[in-house]
Amino acid sequence: MNWIEAVGHFGAFLTSVTFIPQVYKVWKTRSVGDLSLTMMLIVLLSTLVWLTYAFALMLWPVIIANSIVCIFGLLLIYFKVAFAKK
Repeated sequence: MNWIEAVGHFGAFLTSVTFIPQVYKVWKTRSVGDLSLTMMLIVLLSTLVWLTYAFALMLWPVIIANSIVCIFGLLLIYFKVAFAKK
């Protein structure tokens, strides 16, 4: 692996972990009032677009990072719906 691939993998790792604190906080507190559903839907759409691009070019760091972000985004959307005050 050359240095540019290492940078790509490190960037993919950092992108993948960006949602961990938010997912953990929402899961722990069951509080979703400040979570923007619109923002989460935009994140989900953008990750799906990136995944389409990455699969077309077989860019594994992009595929891995956006797959993980997509999962976390889906989790946050689920939490937003499931934990909403009724």
